[in-house]
Amino acid sequence: MKKFLNYFLNSEKSAGWVFIFPALVGTLIFIIIPVICSFGLSFTKWDLLNPIEFVGFENYRMLFHEPLFYKILLNTIVFALSTSIFGVIIPLILASILNSKIRGSEFYKTAYFLPFITPMIVIGVVWEWIFDPNIGILNRILHLHINWLYDTHFAMPALIIVSVWKLIGYNMIIFLSSLSSLSQSLFEAAKIDGANPVQVFFYVTIPLLSPSIFFVVIITAISSFQIFDLIYLMTQGGPLDSTNVLVYSIYKNAFEYFNVGKASATAYVLFVIILVLTLIQWSLRKKLVYNED
Repeated sequence: MKKFLNYFLNSEKSAGWVFIFPALVGTLIFIIIPVICSFGLSFTKWDLLNPIEFVGFENYRMLFHEPLFYKILLNTIVFALSTSIFGVIIPLILASILNSKIRGSEFYKTAYFLPFITPMIVIGVVWEWIFDPNIGILNRILHLHINWLYDTHFAMPALIIVSVWKLIGYNMIIFLSSLSSLSQSLFEAAKIDGANPVQVFFYVTIPLLSPSIFFVVIITAISSFQIFDLIYLMTQGGPLDSTNVLVYSIYKNAFEYFNVGKASATAYVLFVIILVLTLIQWSLRKKLVYNED
């Protein structure tokens, strides 16, 4: 026993285990155990007060027979798809422009990145003022009177605008980092061959950046499916559930309606959706990512 303790204390592996032990404990307590417990709760009926009652697949059956669930699911898909498309295309274009060393590029990099590090509560308050139908600056600029956050046709587009605006800086920095590591000889060779800037962008820049684009698409899609704070701060799922999404629905079922079983079932439906989409994207990487074996 003494020899084992001396070996353990003096080995490099033991030092590694000592350093990662706090992270492992935190992961076990705050992630793994809650995930297992919530999965079990998805098969029960519980209001946080009365004893837990096992109901089997009843929560899932009720969920898939509820028309509101499909509306919420569609809202989530529309939000995630729109944010993923615009949250990748716009930063990619901006990164290509700023990488060309235009005047004031450092200022623009800072300005675009600031929204990403700004607390969401501040962003929600500021954009609520911008979208205000009476005193909001957006309606004044457009010379229109649109109830952005109170109209079922404009509430979701308004949230997509805010979400994309906040993501632009982070995704742009990833693209800029990748662009700075690319060999400039490839771009010079394309120009010598007579390629114009648009052709260089589509036939040289995008293929070389495809690994970064693939990474950004996946993390943007996952974060968009998990959107909650923006909905909670700006619309609370309204008007008429036009901006209600799966994570906000989980929150309402668990902490407003006290239906923990249904909330847990919804959470695992969301987990399966994200898992399937990620696996599909991963399976397509050989076709979408340049030089991927």
